[in-house]
Amino acid sequence: MKFFCYFCLDYVLNKTNMGKVIAIANQKGGVGKTTTAINLAASLAVLEKKVLIIDADPQANTTSGLNFSPENDQKRTLYEVMIGEIDVTDALIQTEIASLHMIPSHINLVGAELELVDNPDREVFLKKALAPIKNNYDYIIIDCSPSLGLITINSLTAADSVMIPVQPEFFALEGLGKLLQTIRLVQSGPNPDLAIEGFVVTMFDGRTKVHNQVLTELQEHFKDMVFKTIINRNIRLSEAPSHGKPIILYDVICNGTTNYLSLAKEVLEKNS
Repeated sequence: MKFFCYFCLDYVLNKTNMGKVIAIANQKGGVGKTTTAINLAASLAVLEKKVLIIDADPQANTTSGLNFSPENDQKRTLYEVMIGEIDVTDALIQTEIASLHMIPSHINLVGAELELVDNPDREVFLKKALAPIKNNYDYIIIDCSPSLGLITINSLTAADSVMIPVQPEFFALEGLGKLLQTIRLVQSGPNPDLAIEGFVVTMFDGRTKVHNQVLTELQEHFKDMVFKTIINRNIRLSEAPSHGKPIILYDVICNGTTNYLSLAKEVLEKNS
């Protein structure tokens, strides 16, 4: 995997359709947020869509999960884009999937919130940075930080919609209220057009009573906003990041691959 120059993006830069930006967000860790971001993006790319995935989490798990170490080039990550040191095109990386590109993250991204706090454009900086390339992709997937700080606000402001992964545990449900409140604040401020793409249930085990109860509660409360596709608990899904691969490249025949391809098709159908 390597950085590639502006001119190497010719097949992307000639696109004319406006890309859709989907933020993957949940302030509770361990709910499958990064797994969903990586594998939804990879599945959309395999389904012949031009996709950009942005790692907006200082933990940089999406970055390492796609086989790139930010330590290799700390000067071309989302942090440098956010503080205006480099152009967004200089941060683009080619992944193992031809039509999937990435903007990596680094722990330095934590400092961006402090550096942007006095900037009058602090809530819309990412949106402005992405504007020159938004038309070049069918989908832009943003893996948000689990915190609800300025970087996440930037991600939600840049997004057209937000997808919320939910682990079917009661503690996971408790955090939804705060996230939905943050979404409402963004809707009432910098991004009034922000929509909820939907809730996706992750790490589901149909053998457990609590998982079935939580799934039923979600479906009854949010109705059609809950994706029909359920991401089942799958050991291969948990193994794939350590090999730096999305599940579709790690094990094409496992249930995890089937689930995320189904989710990607559902997203495409919803946005057709």
